[in-house]
Amino acid sequence: MDRKIKLIWDFHGGHAKGTAAHHSIHLGEFATREKLSSHGHGAEDFSEMHSIAYLIVDEKDMITVRDALRPQRAEEA
Repeated sequence: MDRKIKLIWDFHGGHAKGTAAHHSIHLGEFATREKLSSHGHGAEDFSEMHSIAYLIVDEKDMITVRDALRPQRAEEA
């Protein structure tokens, strides 16, 4: 079984929450358009000034997403 990789985009500042939520929508659209084995996408808030958007994909699809969308970091999901 492939490992699942959570690709993460960080957003900072007063509009971080809204920006992360909006970015998450586009991550889902990208996964659908590229026919990726997506295991979820969403946004998380860590404070009023820091939020993330994320996309969870199979390890085999990680390079495709990394090269196209340039996430700031990744971790095993």
